[in-house]
Formats: sequence, structure tokens, C-alpha cells
Amino acid sequence: QVQLTESGGGLVQTGGSLRLSCAASQRTSSRYVMGWFRQAPGKEREFVAATSENSITTYYADSAKGRFTISRDNAKNTVYLQMNNLKPEDTAVYYCAVALGRIGRGSDDYDYWGQGTQVTVSS
Repeated sequence: QVQLTESGGGLVQTGGSLRLSCAASQRTSSRYVMGWFRQAPGKEREFVAATSENSITTYYADSAKGRFTISRDNAKNTVYLQMNNLKPEDTAVYYCAVALGRIGRGSDDYDYWGQGTQVTVSS
């Protein structure tokens, strides 16, 4: 069982930046794919970014490319999502997730989820 705790969300103005963190309850180094998803009110959960166990492979949603960066520190069992040039449409609850299998973009690819952290971007 892997427990995930997100932090770093908040209220920011358009064009601002936030850095989300997700701490895992157990050693994740070189073992698990880790990803970020988000869910806006009235919308389905959508993929944002993912990184492979060794950080060699990263995936981004088109909406995140060029603005968001996913990274991980396996020594700290933590994955990060640096979000720059934020837009109102980025407003959502952001979830961290762990996949026991191969890296993917679908929610079904992930086995453990955090409780989420709210990101609100004001216009």
C-alpha cells in the first residue's frame, strides 16, 4: 500500500507559478511511475504529466507542455510539478498518482492516488 500526500496548491494570479509536491509513504525510488492528474468542477479527471521510475521518460498533456515540469527526488520519495504561466483554465484539484506498471496517460494505468490539492488561478 502506498499513501500519497499532495501539497503546494493555492490561489495565484494569471501568469503566476506554483510548485506542487507529492510525498509517498514508502520508498518509491526506481520502483514506481508517478504522475499528476487534475479535475476541474464538472469535468472528468484528466492527465497532466508523468515520469518513469528513473525519470528517463516523461509524458505531458498538450495543455501542460512548455509550462509544467514534472520531476522526482527518489531519495525523498517525492514527485514535483512545477507550474509556470498559470491560466484560469488550470484551476482544478490536482492529484498525484502511482502506477505499479508501465508509464501511461490513463487513470486506469495508476493504482494509488492522493487526496488532491486545490489550485485556483484568478483572472
